Amino acid sequence: MANIGKAVKLGVFTLAIMNVTAVVSLRGLPAEAVYGLSSAFYYLFAAIVFLIPTSLVAAELAAMFQDKQGGVFRWVGEAYGKKWGFLAIWVQWIESTIWYPTVLTFGAVSIAFIGMNDAHDMVLASNKMYTLVVVLIIYWLATFISLKGLSWVGKVAKVGGIVGTILPAALLIILGIVYLSMGGHSNMDFHGNFFPDFTKFDNLVLASSIFLFYAGMEMGGIHVKDVENPTKNYPKAVFIGALITVIIFVLGTFALGIIIPEKDINLTQSLLVGFDNYFKFIHASWLSPIIAIALAFGVLAGVLTWVAGPSKGIFAVGKAGYLPPFFQKTNKLGVQKNILLIQGLAVTLLSLLFVVMPSVQSFYQILSQLTVILYLVMYLLMFSGAIALRYRMKKANRPFRIGKHGNGLMWFIGGLGFCGSLLAFILSFIPPSQISTGNNTVWFSVLIIGAIVVIAAPFIIYASKKPSWVDPNTEFEPFHWEEDKQVQGASAPTTSSSTTTGGTSGNA
Repeated sequence: MANIGKAVKLGVFTLAIMNVTAVVSLRGLPAEAVYGLSSAFYYLFAAIVFLIPTSLVAAELAAMFQDKQGGVFRWVGEAYGKKWGFLAIWVQWIESTIWYPTVLTFGAVSIAFIGMNDAHDMVLASNKMYTLVVVLIIYWLATFISLKGLSWVGKVAKVGGIVGTILPAALLIILGIVYLSMGGHSNMDFHGNFFPDFTKFDNLVLASSIFLFYAGMEMGGIHVKDVENPTKNYPKAVFIGALITVIIFVLGTFALGIIIPEKDINLTQSLLVGFDNYFKFIHASWLSPIIAIALAFGVLAGVLTWVAGPSKGIFAVGKAGYLPPFFQKTNKLGVQKNILLIQGLAVTLLSLLFVVMPSVQSFYQILSQLTVILYLVMYLLMFSGAIALRYRMKKANRPFRIGKHGNGLMWFIGGLGFCGSLLAFILSFIPPSQISTGNNTVWFSVLIIGAIVVIAAPFIIYASKKPSWVDPNTEFEPFHWEEDKQVQGASAPTTSSSTTTGGTSGNA
């Protein structure tokens, strides 16, 4: 426990970069580039109804409970009780576990493009066995680094976020500008419609995955106790990260759409192909392997941020008696080793699904949609819970508050986030027409059965928990409503005792 107490403090810039690294993944750009100019509408729409509400609500909740452990478990549990709080942090953890193979698939593709032969690189990137091996190598490397403690995670995430995400994104945008200024032909029609065709329902389906592109901004709440002066610095880091995120997504997608025709866009390969095409245009093809390495490093940093985040949250909750003692074991640095190992086994098993799915791209899309569905369950609880806490904890100190007076602005911001999340949740079950996802029966089966199993699991675990699961050294503080009950319970015997005494005297 001493090691945990001496945790390294994170500065504003480090946390902001960790947020960008956790939220931004350039792998998502091809999925939106197929929409052309209207992709900007989707990004801005999702930013307004999801990213901004998430950033504001998470900032209020994290600052409100800055001295309390648990992240979303604390936030939702304070509003709705322990069962729902456990569901919230459970789906956040499981969602990230399911998400790893999808983002690591992109990492494997990046490494495949380190070679100088485009045709060979594309064949290698489509090879299932190659992808499987690379996915597992990168993931277990991230797990090994996580076991080294928060100082290692912070350093690698910070450097990886800059080298593997921010700089490549900036380079992609600059290349797009240079390409157009030198007379290059744009494959994106900038005279097209900014607003999508809402008469075609399936146009919205693939776009619903954009909500996951913005997901993760609330994860910094888990590290709120690791930030210097969290009341001031945490919200600041969140907003800096949010601004960088929107800029990268909108301009990066445009840059990719400019260089690749819509019909040729592939979810897993197009980002690397886009860089290759730009480098060929400026006669600098030698840069292709360098950018591929940088992107792979960015994937490692992103995965590392997530491996360290949700697993730390579920670990703190587990020590409070919600998981068996096996899951509460740590190494000498206080890192949740058994949770990381179990998580690694789950990622390994999920990665083996490559052999069942018809293609790397279909595997990538179906797991991406499942992560969206599960993650949005947590967001629905978080947004509604933030509104509920305005009434359940009226007098609580809110160092960062949405709206200076009253609850109207919270209702608007929280309601906007809730409705946006609900819309994306519903749309995520429908197969996108733009991408071949294989058999629709497999699609619906994986999404529906997967969602039911994952959501039911925490309720089963909660019903099975035992008093012996509670770690006597846990630092997990009681919920405010538990403290209220303790106060009421302490005063009740006094009243009861005096009443009883009086009654006894009377009877005597």
